[in-house]
Amino acid sequence: MNSGTLVIRADASLAMGTGHVMRCLALAQTWRDSGGDVVIAAAELTPAIAHRLQGEGMEMVRLESKSTSPANAHYLAALADERHATWVVVDGYQFDSAYQRSIKDSGFRLLLIDDTGQCGPYCADVVLNQNAYANEEMYFDRDSSTQLLLGPDYALLRKEFGDWRKWSRDFTPLAQRLLIVMGGSDPENFTAHILRAVLTLDLKDVEITVVIGGANMHLVSLREFESRAGNVRLQIDVNNMPEVMAGADLAISAAGTTCYELALLQVPMVLLAIAENQVPTAHVLANLRAAIDAGWHADFDDQCFANLLHCVIQDAQLRCSLAQSASRLVDGMGAHRVCQFLLGAVAERNEARLRRQVGVG
Repeated sequence: MNSGTLVIRADASLAMGTGHVMRCLALAQTWRDSGGDVVIAAAELTPAIAHRLQGEGMEMVRLESKSTSPANAHYLAALADERHATWVVVDGYQFDSAYQRSIKDSGFRLLLIDDTGQCGPYCADVVLNQNAYANEEMYFDRDSSTQLLLGPDYALLRKEFGDWRKWSRDFTPLAQRLLIVMGGSDPENFTAHILRAVLTLDLKDVEITVVIGGANMHLVSLREFESRAGNVRLQIDVNNMPEVMAGADLAISAAGTTCYELALLQVPMVLLAIAENQVPTAHVLANLRAAIDAGWHADFDDQCFANLLHCVIQDAQLRCSLAQSASRLVDGMGAHRVCQFLLGAVAERNEARLRRQVGVG
């Protein structure tokens, strides 16, 4: 079956980070594996993300304006029409009800990838919220025809994570390999705050791996930590992220989409919310005993955080429990489920159209 063309609209920048595009990449990879084509339309892309998409062989169309004006929506619809799109996908908090309606009125089926429940009234054909806190009440203000895909069963993990779905972790008495990952851009350089706190501990025998994206503007200051501390290793634009995660005994992470990748790899997590939309993720994962919520970044205290980390590093039973709870949330099949749902909806529509044409039903 030819899946047709998927037109994806998402951006990546220093301010908004790279998560929207990276989870759309997961969907794009799976859609292409099903036999379809993909076009990614973006007004903003960091050089590193653009390079990653090029490396994946994804077709990219650069938009002149990042606005959500009617003209912008009409341009996206025109692109979808030109490419005979099967579905249009938009991912971002800026795609409000008017934008959704414009795409729908142009005759295209629309998938909106959301986190907040604040883009209503929703009229997209499908709203996907992959977060553990997602619930139907968040989308009470929606068209009766809008369908919901909610929760980590639909977590969009990239193709490279697929080979690690059956991987199993061992837990050492002391966590000896620490991973710090605060997102692709980290504009406020919160990675440095964490490193300062971590290095107050006597962790000479602990390997500290710091992963940053190419959009990170604080490379010089982070290199200073690497040169001062012999056990700190900086990695930039990692292309083997599952392997890096699998090699960690404990992760300190921003409470964004990375959480679901860490969950699949059974990495115990200490989470910090560095954006408002990350607060509910940190809270709900802590309530599910799948992570430790270290709080809001503005309230960060070096000594308190160091004390917390010291306890987790020494408690193998706690780390094992956190990892097992997290791994039950994510099985790595989310992108496949979403694609199958989209393809099933198209097949149902085509069948209904055929039945009408032949006068059946």
